This record gives sequence, C-alpha cells and structure tokens, in this order.
Amino acid sequence: MRDEPTTEAQDFPAVTAQRLEAIPELDDAVATCRACPRLVAWREETARTKRAAFRDWDYWARPVPGFGPPDARLAIVGLAPAAHGGNRTGRAFTGDPSGDALYAALHDLGLASQPTSARRGDGLELYGVRITMPVHCAPPDNRPTTAERDTCRPWLTRELELLRPSLRAIVVLGGFGWQSLLPVMADGGWRVPRPRPAFGHGSEAIIPSPEGDGDVHLIGCYHPSQRNMFTRTLTPAMLREVLGRGAEVAGLQIG
Repeated sequence: MRDEPTTEAQDFPAVTAQRLEAIPELDDAVATCRACPRLVAWREETARTKRAAFRDWDYWARPVPGFGPPDARLAIVGLAPAAHGGNRTGRAFTGDPSGDALYAALHDLGLASQPTSARRGDGLELYGVRITMPVHCAPPDNRPTTAERDTCRPWLTRELELLRPSLRAIVVLGGFGWQSLLPVMADGGWRVPRPRPAFGHGSEAIIPSPEGDGDVHLIGCYHPSQRNMFTRTLTPAMLREVLGRGAEVAGLQIG
C-alpha cells in the first residue's frame, strides 16, 4: 500500500485534493500545504518580521483557504493572499484595502453580514457567496510563478468540483485569476470554449457544465487593488455593478 503523502511532498496537493469529499475537509487540508518552498519561506519570514502597524499580531502564516458556504451559488476568484492581509489574518481579502472594498460592496448588495472583515472569527458571514483563489499562499511582490500556480491548481479544481451542484456564476477579479481559472475549469470537466474567452471588466462567458446540470456564468472584474481603486480604474460603483450581475445570474437575492 502506498504511504499517505506528507504535506512537504511534491504531489501533496494533487494526490490529496481529489480524495476530499467536502469543502470543510478541503479548507483544513489547504491550510497544511507546504508544497512550494519559496512561498513557505516568504509567508513565514513575513510573519517573523511583520509590519510595524501589526507588530502585536500573531500572523496566520499558512496557506489561506477559501471562505464562504459550501453550497454557494456565486464564487469570487481572486489572485493570492496579501503578505500582511490574508497571510496575517487567515482569511482571504481580509485586513487590506482590497478586502475593504470587496466586503463593503458585498454588504451593500446584502451578500455579507457586515461591511468589514478584520480576522477569522470576527462574525462575518457570506450569503450564497464563496471567495477563493488560484494561489493560496502570499507570494513575494504579489507574483506567484507559473510552477507555483500549477502546483496549487488541484485545490481550486477540487473546490469547484465540490461546489458544482450549486455553483451558477463566478466573478473573477483580475486577469491573472481569469487566466488561471479557465484551465482549472477544463480540468474539472467544464466545456471551456475555444478560443478561450478573453478577460475584460464586465466581460461574460457561459461555461457549460460536464453533465449539462447547470452551466456557469463567468464574469470578469478589475481587481480591487489599492492602485486600481486609487486611480479609479475600478470604482466602488463598478465593483458593486459586477458583483450584482454575478448575484443576479446566480439567482441570489440582492438588496
């Protein structure tokens, strides 16, 4: 009998992810991953050195799992955790300007219980929405390598497979997330069109499901990065509009 893979093993995500039968199990397994040495070193070094404003924090310093209900109808796919955001708090889009913009927009639409997110366990709930990402560790300069993205891919592939019975729409934040998501959907059996849909703010594409039991509506959105929000490449109104469109096609009530 083959031994169970260790979290340091090169095949840990690929072997382990497909064995998991529920979203909570997947989230627990993601948080143990040590498959990418550069990312492990960076996230742990960031936790040791910290930022002056957060010197009293005990950083999460592990891979950040997805957040939201296991029967979500709408998924939001970002890039990766921020070094002093998700890597500090343990929750995606929490503790940085991107998260401030995202959760405020979700709350305005009635899809989040509160407009801010400070840390895991702060009482925030999402309604019908799950937030995830193609890379679960904070990368140096916010730039994961292609190899790191591909190593992490099985987590997102399995997450979307487990969400498939309910999932009807995905809002993708940024071009990296869009380019990373399409191969993941193809791996999961979705019939991704050829040529592959191009990313753009407000761009939309229908991705037929493997069994024809519920297609997924893909919607592009500029990433709510501090730079994009400061330059008004993306405004709060633009973000609400795209998220509202995602909720609409997913069949979620907003208000």
